[in-house]
Amino acid sequence: MRQEFNLPQGSSNREAFVKASSFLEDCGVMEPQNNARLLLMHVLGLEGAAYYMAQPEPFPAQRITAFTDAVNRKGRGEPVQYIIGQQEFYGLQFEVSPAVLIPRPETELLVEAIMKHGDVLWPSGTPRVIDIGTGSGAIAVTLKTERPRWDVAASDISPDALEVAAKNAAANGAAVSFREGDLLTPFAGERFDILVSNPPYIPAGDIAGLQREVREHEPRTALDGGPDGLAPYRIMMAQLDLLAAPPALVGFELGQGQAQDVAELLRQAGHWDQIEIVSDLAGIERHVIGIHTKVTKL
Repeated sequence: MRQEFNLPQGSSNREAFVKASSFLEDCGVMEPQNNARLLLMHVLGLEGAAYYMAQPEPFPAQRITAFTDAVNRKGRGEPVQYIIGQQEFYGLQFEVSPAVLIPRPETELLVEAIMKHGDVLWPSGTPRVIDIGTGSGAIAVTLKTERPRWDVAASDISPDALEVAAKNAAANGAAVSFREGDLLTPFAGERFDILVSNPPYIPAGDIAGLQREVREHEPRTALDGGPDGLAPYRIMMAQLDLLAAPPALVGFELGQGQAQDVAELLRQAGHWDQIEIVSDLAGIERHVIGIHTKVTKL
């Protein structure tokens, strides 16, 4: 049986970091030092230079319980973002909980692609945007923060996720409209210029093989993309008829090896004359963008 982490009274902040790092490594946690640092910064309420300057100081006795609890949770596989309750995305802070998928750095590239093409298509206008399966609201809130003139709405099937997203919008001063429902259904009959989505794309049979932090803690509804991982994209393409008109700009995040299939779904839909595939920093084809280049400028 794995022993619990304990921090003796009288330890310095540096000793707390070293002991926690060693414990997490023994537990098989990836990046044990980084996780120990994040937990220690959170419990101490310090960051940057202040954190490093406090390394020789005694660890506060009144915070030992909070730190040991946090390290033990991490040792059992819980994502550090859920333990500290936040994750940075595109320079903004987002509250996260087990109700939402943790925002990933590669999704920032999707946001950048949408802004780049949106600026070209609507250089001085106010396009209407929908973010489907918003989760924490990272995409929608970031787009509204970076492009305040854009009219941004977002949906999710989970009311708990929408509660988190609404908090993040308020905390970041982003006026985003949130609706509950499955994929495009909450927006039936309306017209939008941009559709962006990071839907569930993990094939159902692959979920058991994911890292335990993901498979045991992140919401399955935000992971399970059906037998081949492509179900949400097929459904959204079929649901385009619910909208008053197909959006002129569409951007999807997807899993490794899915780019060509998703691009073909967009081609078959026939609404976009330019389709681009964007690779992430690891060289994985991560996003598919559909552009109707002849859109009337707003």
